[in-house]
Amino acid sequence: MSLLFEPVYTDGIAQISYLIGDTEAGIAAVIDPRRDIEIYLERARASGVHLAYAVETHIHADFVSGVHELAERTGAQVAGPASDDYRFKRRILHAGERLELGATSLEVLHTPGHTPEHISLLLRDDMQGQPPFGVFTGDTLFNLDVGRPDLLGKEQTRALAHQLYSSLFETLLPLGDRIEVYPCHGAGSACGKSIGDRRQSTIGNERVFSDALKPRDQDAFVEWLLEDMPEPPRHYARIKKLNGHGAPLRRGSPMPPPLAPEAFRDAAADAQVVDVRSILAFGGGHVEGAINIALRDQFANWAGRMLDADRPVLLVAEKAQDAYQAALHLYRIGIDDVAGFLRNGMTDWQNAGLPLERIGEWTVHELDQRRRERDVLVLDVRSDAEVKKGKVPGARHVFVAHLEQKLDELDRQKTVAVYCGTGYRASIAASLLRHHGFAHVANVPGSWTAWGAAGLPVED
Repeated sequence: MSLLFEPVYTDGIAQISYLIGDTEAGIAAVIDPRRDIEIYLERARASGVHLAYAVETHIHADFVSGVHELAERTGAQVAGPASDDYRFKRRILHAGERLELGATSLEVLHTPGHTPEHISLLLRDDMQGQPPFGVFTGDTLFNLDVGRPDLLGKEQTRALAHQLYSSLFETLLPLGDRIEVYPCHGAGSACGKSIGDRRQSTIGNERVFSDALKPRDQDAFVEWLLEDMPEPPRHYARIKKLNGHGAPLRRGSPMPPPLAPEAFRDAAADAQVVDVRSILAFGGGHVEGAINIALRDQFANWAGRMLDADRPVLLVAEKAQDAYQAALHLYRIGIDDVAGFLRNGMTDWQNAGLPLERIGEWTVHELDQRRRERDVLVLDVRSDAEVKKGKVPGARHVFVAHLEQKLDELDRQKTVAVYCGTGYRASIAASLLRHHGFAHVANVPGSWTAWGAAGLPVED
């Protein structure tokens, strides 16, 4: 008998799924699969196992689940917790039940708090003895953090926070310090307040080093948990609903077509144009009306926040591979209508003699000088928590995710200089302003990080 244990980490959404089973028995399950399932199929073939189960620990809000794709391709049985929010047939997993995978088994624990239905899965393997040696915690317990309880709305947040305390202190911690912790997310996910860098931990490590697990009573835990909770990304509600109903089958990763410049220009009239190039490349010249969401680790999160999932998307990238990667990230968050990408990027566009739009790019020293001249609206698009730690003197604050709802409050006659933490979100905001007709806009590459490095004045 041989234990099969393979984590699958997904960049962009900082998500971790798991292929778990017994290679001698030839049976396995995938826990919390992502939507592009080819990697599980490849690894199952390489290990000689049949994928018998596609298991969800809860209804996910940050990525589209791949359980239906797996079921359709492999015949795997979809399994998950009991919830009225599920609208499809599945095997309902109850606390105390076991999924048998040869010499390996998964025992169900009910661990509500992040969501009401949430389950965790205790891992046993005969070669490791009868006691469990690991637990798949989903979004209940991460490295140095715990799942946020506020994704279902304010009316349920406090009750879920109390349930989370019970799940942590009465269900998971009593398992013992040697138990290994396998969470659904790593650093960079918005499913916690500040998830640590380790993708695997132990109960003992978290007991010692996690602020969330410090000894405190339930009321004190709830107050600590809810204090300074960042705003949930607005696309989470859409994805959660999609997963509850079951995402439509696509039978493979997206491959949007390359479009010649003239065809791209014509299609852009009814689409969202997303330029995934770097902020400096975008500022130097881009397609009119394009929104800059650079293809970095934050891409999926900000694309989800800023784009309309019901409208087609056109992509501008440096090379075709970048366009395909961006389309895959969008597919993972349920933005499926990627109608194409600009063939050969801006090179073909400029060679076709089509118009270029530009956004100014100021150093922090230029920003400091021009703000003193009082003809510039300095716009800080960071989060509330970041602004509390200091800002550029005289800056107006509007979080980038709220910018489109606040446009009428901004003076269109002034040059608007936008900054954030490093320039990434500022470029999103600056491109939105140009998209909505603001004539004079500048981005500040380096932004607050560069401002601090230059020793420029700070307003509390």
